[in-house]
Amino acid sequence: MKHVGTKTIETDRLILRRFTMEDAEPMFRNWASDERVTKFLIWPPHANIDVTRMVLNEWVNSYANDNYYQWAIELKELREPIGSISVVHLDDKTMKAHIGYCIGADWWHKGIMSEALKPVINYMFDEVGVQRVEARHDTNNPHSGDVMRKCGMKYEGTLRRSDWNNQGIVDACYYAILADER
Repeated sequence: MKHVGTKTIETDRLILRRFTMEDAEPMFRNWASDERVTKFLIWPPHANIDVTRMVLNEWVNSYANDNYYQWAIELKELREPIGSISVVHLDDKTMKAHIGYCIGADWWHKGIMSEALKPVINYMFDEVGVQRVEARHDTNNPHSGDVMRKCGMKYEGTLRRSDWNNQGIVDACYYAILADER
């Protein structure tokens, strides 16, 4: 694998880019403070913008590492971030990347997350050289699985009571795509 860090990716409607500290207000407003968005995530909604600033500071500082992959999902017409997508776990030994994502509720069911996930999968295969990209979702959040399937990921199984999020201990559906399956 060749770690190249987070580089800008552009699609028809989106710019996937590094976060900056100037993103604190739209991040807080558009998704980080919304209980609907964090319902199936492992972090609670941000209580105030200071929490968002603290998280962003950590992310921005982490861009110094070539093996750090965290994108702001910026809607071109809005010119501000509406969500995030990142490699939440990277395994150099097995050449595997586990992707996590979230997007503001105002942009659910519009194909935006699929439009973000697909080029990130390709980036991880083409630029970084991973052999497997995987993701998981709570069984109570089937729309996330729809996103994975739209991007060519295959359902591999459900692990019972294997994960936890803001709902407690949950079942998790796993999806993956291999480099030679594209």
